[in-house]
Amino acid sequence: MFIVVTGTDTEVGKTFAAAAFARALVRSGKRVVAIKPVESGCNDARGGPEDGEVLARATGQSLPARALTRLEIPVAPPLAAQMEGVELDPASWITVIRAAAQDADVVLVEGAGGLLSPICWDVTILDIARELDARALLVAADRLGTLNHTMLTLEVMRARGVEALGVILNAAERPEEAKTASDASTGTNAQSLRRLRPGLPILEVPHYARWEDAVPALAAAASWLASPDDEAPAP
Repeated sequence: MFIVVTGTDTEVGKTFAAAAFARALVRSGKRVVAIKPVESGCNDARGGPEDGEVLARATGQSLPARALTRLEIPVAPPLAAQMEGVELDPASWITVIRAAAQDADVVLVEGAGGLLSPICWDVTILDIARELDARALLVAADRLGTLNHTMLTLEVMRARGVEALGVILNAAERPEEAKTASDASTGTNAQSLRRLRPGLPILEVPHYARWEDAVPALAAAASWLASPDDEAPAP
């Protein structure tokens, strides 16, 4: 089974949610591999582990231990690749991702930025999802503006034939830790989304300092995977 993890924007807690979700699945008995096809900003100045490393630690996998393609400059991957003289090869990423499914029940694939952010100039994580026939786990921030961003993203998924697994609504970080603090909408957006999209699974996740602390909260999303088609790993 392939699940693409994407966001309504950058800095909405996509890796945080993906890592906690991956660990929750592992604890539920699933064999999980989590892969970041391409990551920019992989340099000593980032001040913490790379996203690909976080995902690998969450599942305990030995390979891949980092993103399949790592770029140093912290801009959109195709621009970073162009500036660094690196050729991006989506076909090779797909090959690695499909190979990982041979020994896993679930393969999580985390994009870069939002749903339509380019990972190559002519490829987005939406294209990867379509190629893999994957469902998409959408991560959004619980703050003003998220209704529009979330609905737009869900509508593009629907139009392109990618099923939304559900929405993880991350609580806005504390003011001292975030560029955008919580506001009057925080805590109300989930209810609004449920009225706008009845039947769509939506999980509110409170603020946690570490993704490891969020694992119990993300365990509730594990039930979203259950369906008659999920009995065996995807080829």
